[in-house]
Amino acid sequence: MPRSGVLAGATRVEADSGDRKLLEHLEATAAAGNASLVLRGPDGTDLVLPRSLVRLLVAAAHDLGKGHAVWALPAEVLLSPNEVAELLGLSRPFVVRLLDEGEIPAQRLPGSRHRVVRLEDVLEFQDRRERRAEARRRIMEVAEEAELPY
Repeated sequence: MPRSGVLAGATRVEADSGDRKLLEHLEATAAAGNASLVLRGPDGTDLVLPRSLVRLLVAAAHDLGKGHAVWALPAEVLLSPNEVAELLGLSRPFVVRLLDEGEIPAQRLPGSRHRVVRLEDVLEFQDRRERRAEARRRIMEVAEEAELPY
């Protein structure tokens, strides 16, 4: 039985341009103190959302307010190498090489040559990659300011 794609089932949310100011205000309000969010049901009853959900919504509001799309996926989800490539915007052969080199941890499926990768490991790899790129950018800026050849 073929496995359906995890990313195909993920919820992708994009903010309308008119929503961005409201989202920025929501983030600022939540960051200012011990804010809470209330969900009003159709019968008029109010439900105070748990702090963990408020943190998630504020994080999403931060990215949406900047015009970025947000994906909703559980951190424990397992991805195929194709899905990892799609998520990172890299080619599948390059992702396979990263898996082979151990840059991104992967598990072999029992009795199979196929591998799966935890979303959390992909996000950690992406974070490391972005930090390295930022460090290289800073080094280049310092070298340019000091007029050093490189």
